[in-house]
Amino acid sequence: MEQRLGVGLIGTGFMGKTHALAWRNVGAVFGDVRPVSLEVLCDQPEDKAAAMAGQFGFARSVGDWREVVADPGVDIVSITTPNNLHREMALAAIAAGKHIWCEKPMALTLAEAQEMAAAARERGIVTMVGYNYTRNPAFTHALRLVKAGTIGRVVHFRGWVDEDYQADPDLAWTWRARLADAGLGALGDMGCHLVSMTLGLCGPVASLVADMQTVHETRPLADGKGRAPVENEDTATALVRFENGAHGSISTSRSAWGRKNRLAWEVHGTKGMITFDQERMNELQLYVNDGPTATQGFRTILTGPAHPPYGEFCPAAGHQLGFNDLKVIEAAALLRAIADGTRPHPDFTAALEFETVVHAIAASVREGRRVDIKGFSA
Repeated sequence: MEQRLGVGLIGTGFMGKTHALAWRNVGAVFGDVRPVSLEVLCDQPEDKAAAMAGQFGFARSVGDWREVVADPGVDIVSITTPNNLHREMALAAIAAGKHIWCEKPMALTLAEAQEMAAAARERGIVTMVGYNYTRNPAFTHALRLVKAGTIGRVVHFRGWVDEDYQADPDLAWTWRARLADAGLGALGDMGCHLVSMTLGLCGPVASLVADMQTVHETRPLADGKGRAPVENEDTATALVRFENGAHGSISTSRSAWGRKNRLAWEVHGTKGMITFDQERMNELQLYVNDGPTATQGFRTILTGPAHPPYGEFCPAAGHQLGFNDLKVIEAAALLRAIADGTRPHPDFTAALEFETVVHAIAASVREGRRVDIKGFSA
């Protein structure tokens, strides 16, 4: 029997749980991947780690993440901690020869992300960053349609990602409002997901000009004793020029009442258009300028087994995949890359392209100018 790869998980919050579910389910969904063993889970306080290890199915728990990285039984480290911890943990895991699955954004700054990517390349470590929306069978089918020329030459892109988790001005201040803990705000938390899809559909960005806004400049402290400043942006918008000549716009807001996860986009071509909305993540809308005008219109493509790897989860169309299924697809991609000695997408180097665009947006606002992406370093 093939030797199992040991997994260490750091963090048990929202994303930590998605990683745990993915590691538990990847072998059941994809029979061709190398088996894993859930070795050690880390969180603080230690009693919480112990309780969650039992719930998630890990063999043991620790309160210090360094023990995960140093553990000889751990081959892969899942990093699902707050953003300010990613760099130190990733560099330590790379130095220890561990493969890494790290949640986005890679780091607080572009310089830190560049350091992480360079270290992984130098050591030959297999890395992957958690841009799970690009694993959606609907999105990968859209990529095939664009590549096949179904909508002609891409000429314009319009995308937005909105949520309302920071819309309430009376919501208490948290680490997400502090540059030293979170880095960028809506851009780093949500906008980077949109950028990952944008670059897939339209190719590299050549230049951009942007603006940002902090809607609620202070928030009440949790203990009710005063207010603290919000140091990062609630909204950001950029006008983008792509290297292929197409133009577009991307926008993000964490203060958009009523929006829960509206990661949506339109890609316009010379022969038609494709549209997508993550809140209806199992559907694409396709318009092709073909046939009599009276019979033209958007048609809905509902994902099913014809759109791999949907069929690995369910043999029938219309039964729907969900957010956590995309994390299982990610886990399988990482395991295959480790087995084959290849690079999963996006690894640290590819994800650095996304983060370069995100930090260029912030630089455009800070410096009041259009930013060229080639050669950009924040």
